[in-house]
Amino acid sequence: MRVVVVGAGMSGLCCARLLVRQGHEVTLVSADALDLTTSYLAAAVWFPTAVGPPEKVARWGASTYDVLAAEAAADVPGVVMRESLMLYRDRESVLPPLPGWAGEVGDVRPARPDELPPGYPYGLRFVVPLVEMPLYLPHLYAEVLAAGARHVVRRVSRLDEVLDLAPDVVVNASGMAAGALVGDDTVFPVRGQIVRVSNPGVHLSVRDEHHPGGRAYVHPRSEDCILGGTLDVGDWHTEPDPAETAAILERCIDIAPRLADAEVLESVVGLRPGRREVRVELDEDLLPVPVVHDYGHGGAGITIGWGCGEDVASLVGELAAP
Repeated sequence: MRVVVVGAGMSGLCCARLLVRQGHEVTLVSADALDLTTSYLAAAVWFPTAVGPPEKVARWGASTYDVLAAEAAADVPGVVMRESLMLYRDRESVLPPLPGWAGEVGDVRPARPDELPPGYPYGLRFVVPLVEMPLYLPHLYAEVLAAGARHVVRRVSRLDEVLDLAPDVVVNASGMAAGALVGDDTVFPVRGQIVRVSNPGVHLSVRDEHHPGGRAYVHPRSEDCILGGTLDVGDWHTEPDPAETAAILERCIDIAPRLADAEVLESVVGLRPGRREVRVELDEDLLPVPVVHDYGHGGAGITIGWGCGEDVASLVGELAAP
């Protein structure tokens, strides 16, 4: 099949890589360079955040965890298995026996008292993939091109504007643009502001999803730490808010006190493509050729990207079957 994949962020590249492996002729279409995508800015730690439906997210997440864990074992650039700590301000906030995501990540244990920052009586320790996107996305992109795909740089306002590329099928993995491209008004921005700081020797990924000051997470990478963050539904503003930067720093130092010595490098904002439920489905009514949709991942693109891509590849494979 001649497949046009619209979008070259995490979702588009996962789809493209799987499709070229199946032997399809793939053309990537995207408006922006890799370093201008929301995926490139992402903190990119495996964790189901603000995304549904739950039963599909669990399956997609499990598949993606396995792919990323295998890539970490193979020393794929930017992928590591990161020791992590989820913090709770009271033991009762953890639903027995464990949160739903725990079943996908292997061993999960209660944190010892000496592993907890001041003010926290309880936490969970586990290991999940962490992906350094400025390293991983270029690697994945290079793999796609080396496997025979081509890349057309083009900004489109409607999905039918790629029909001149003569596709047999179009994959719509266009992230925040997906709603406008196909007239889906259920897509909304989820503004995420993060702060990038120097790493003063932090090796543990730490998060408190219910910090009184807002969501707090600390994700150490090879040369820096990513601190966050916000989930501002419906907010289109892409300029960092200095007051929010200060608030993120305050609550992240609260959960990882060693960050008090970190140097602030920059604050950045990305617009996550939100939707009540991720859309991965075949659409044979939109264009003269079939369309397979893959969008609405919210803040969980790195968590479910490979799993969603596998479903896309399966749907394309069914279309190609005699």
